[in-house]
Amino acid sequence: MSVYLQLGSAESELGPEELRLGLEEALGKLGRRERVLLVPPDMTRLHSQAGPLTRMAAAYYGEAVEGILPALGTHAAMTPAELTRMFGDLPHGLFRVHNWRQDVVSLGEVPASFIEEQSEGKLSFAWPVEVNRRIAEGGHDLILSIGQVVPHEVIGMANYNKNILVGAGGPGGISRSHYLGAVYGMERIMGRADNPVRRVLNFASDRYLSHLPIVYVLTVVGRNAGGELVVRGLFVGDDVECFEVAAALSLQVNFAMVEEPIRKAVVYLEPEEFKSTWLGNKAVYRTRMALADGAELVILAPGIREFGEDPTIDGLIRKYGYRGTAETLRAVEENADLARDLSAAAHLIHGSSEGRFRITLCAGELTRKEVESVGFGWASLQEMMARYRPEDLRDGWNEVDGERIFYISNPALGLWAHAGRFAE
Repeated sequence: MSVYLQLGSAESELGPEELRLGLEEALGKLGRRERVLLVPPDMTRLHSQAGPLTRMAAAYYGEAVEGILPALGTHAAMTPAELTRMFGDLPHGLFRVHNWRQDVVSLGEVPASFIEEQSEGKLSFAWPVEVNRRIAEGGHDLILSIGQVVPHEVIGMANYNKNILVGAGGPGGISRSHYLGAVYGMERIMGRADNPVRRVLNFASDRYLSHLPIVYVLTVVGRNAGGELVVRGLFVGDDVECFEVAAALSLQVNFAMVEEPIRKAVVYLEPEEFKSTWLGNKAVYRTRMALADGAELVILAPGIREFGEDPTIDGLIRKYGYRGTAETLRAVEENADLARDLSAAAHLIHGSSEGRFRITLCAGELTRKEVESVGFGWASLQEMMARYRPEDLRDGWNEVDGERIFYISNPALGLWAHAGRFAE
């Protein structure tokens, strides 16, 4: 097991040529490969630079690339337009669609005793190790998992084996990992590379994935002084050390500690990236540790048209709403439909303010009745976009008509907190 490349720092700005040369240097250490599967993220990780890196890897291996499997998790399949936007001129015929409900095989399970230990006694189910059939049975001599390490609400720091076990995983693994993180406590996990959910995935990797030729290509992306997105780091390896060095850099680059609790935050959700609250609630997850008690979070969401991208999950969100941990746990105990889909239950917990702050969702394609029915406040998108004009705001503190607000142009790129709440 090795780290094949460590490139970059908190001050680096790695351009396309540096990324290509770094990637080729790392891949050259692997030797010849004849049947390659590329596993990048989907459109929801557009800014990860996984698109260009997938093109570079495809060019390097040429006809040895058997397929490209975007790690959709529970997300909708990428459209042709999205494939072109993210992956450029790569032939659409190379892409495979991950069906998380059907196209998976079980490799084993993490025992209930381990889950009980990691959840501090709150849960005692076994965790099924499920992966896409092509990963488990495709006969590849290289599975190249490509993605970005960034603070994450379910697993502390995104990517590494999450891309395989959750992004290309099945319903049991996805649901139970999300539920474990929610029950343990999102604010105890975010920004931490070592946590109960990650330990479960590492257990699964060590016991059930070690025979597979998986190599991880991990980026760290942040904004420079001019507000432009830049690649700060590129890491390639086949074990947890590669993830840990990337996570350490991500914590420097993507974690913003605000000097005081935020009383009014305005978050913009780019419409091509965020089309559901399943994705768009990153505005809630990533800011909650920075928000003061009684604060208001305004979410400008022109592309939001549904709650869950999966029809079943969308129905569960509409039925139960974002009502807080206690009510959601009670609903799981009392309702078989929610108990069968613990990822939805976890999402309901994650998306609630627990009554501590107000969430105002300004959705482009959901009605006021729909928004308020799930427990969010509503405001007119047109009126709020006219008041808080994204093109006129800069990330961080702004004055708008005498009102002091904290603006975030893309919540997927970081984590915000104030010292007191993060320490808790």
